[in-house]
Amino acid sequence: MTTVVELAHTSKQYRLSHEKARSFQEIWLGLFKGKHAAKTVEKFWALRDVSLQIKRGESVALIGPNGAGKSTALKIIARIIDPSQGMVHVQGRMSALIELGAGFHHDLTGRENIFLNGSILGFNRQEMQARFDEIVSFAELEHFIDTELKRWSVGMVMRLGFSIATSVNPDILITDEILAVGDESFQRKCLRRINTFREAGGTILFVSHDMHAVRDLCERTIWLDHGTLQMDGRTEEVVTRYLASGQDQEMSLAQQTVEV
Repeated sequence: MTTVVELAHTSKQYRLSHEKARSFQEIWLGLFKGKHAAKTVEKFWALRDVSLQIKRGESVALIGPNGAGKSTALKIIARIIDPSQGMVHVQGRMSALIELGAGFHHDLTGRENIFLNGSILGFNRQEMQARFDEIVSFAELEHFIDTELKRWSVGMVMRLGFSIATSVNPDILITDEILAVGDESFQRKCLRRINTFREAGGTILFVSHDMHAVRDLCERTIWLDHGTLQMDGRTEEVVTRYLASGQDQEMSLAQQTVEV
C-alpha cells in the first residue's frame, strides 16, 4: 500500500520563558522604576526523533498522557507548525479537525464560515454551495446558520467544524480529542460518519484518551510519551500495554481537556 503520511526523525522544540523568582521588595522596586523581571529560557522538546509511516486506508490512533506530543505530531502532519528537525511528507487531500474554532472567524455567520473554510481547504464557492445543505443538516444547525459564531455555544462550533471537515471528501482525516466536546448523541453520529469514511477506504489519524473509541475505530495504535515513540503496533496490544503502565489514571481528567 502507498504511504500517505510519513515522519522521519521528526522533532519539535519550543522555547519556554520563565520569570526568575524574586523577593517582594525587588518586585515592588522593579514596578516603581519600570524595570522588567529577569527571565530564563528553557528548551522543551515536545517531540523527539519520531519516525512513522501510515499507509492509505489505515486507521491509526495516537495515544499517551497529556503532554506526550500527540497534538504536536498532528499539527506537524497537518502543516499547522513546522518541525524543528526531520521530515514530514503527506500525500493526498487532508482535512484536519484539531483545535476547536481553528479556521473560523467568530464575527462571521455560520454560513459565511462554511465558505471561508471551504476556501482554506481549496474549494471554490460553487463547490461549497453544492455541499452546503448537507453540511448544515449533519450539524443540525439550520436555525442558527445565519447567526454570528460569537453567539454560538462551544458545542455548536464543534458540530459545524466536524461537519465541514468530513463533508469535503478528504483522503486523510485527522481528528483530535475535540469530539469529546459534543453531547453523547452527536458523538455517536460523528463516530458513525468516521466509520463510513474508514469503510470507504479513507485514512484516519485519531487522537483520543477514550480507549473504547480507539479500539472501535483503529486497527493500529501509536503510543507516545514525553515526545518519544514508546510502541507502534496492533491496537489491542498497544492499548493493553498502555493501560498496564498506569498512565490511564489521568484519563478521567484528560477526557475533559483538549490537549494543546
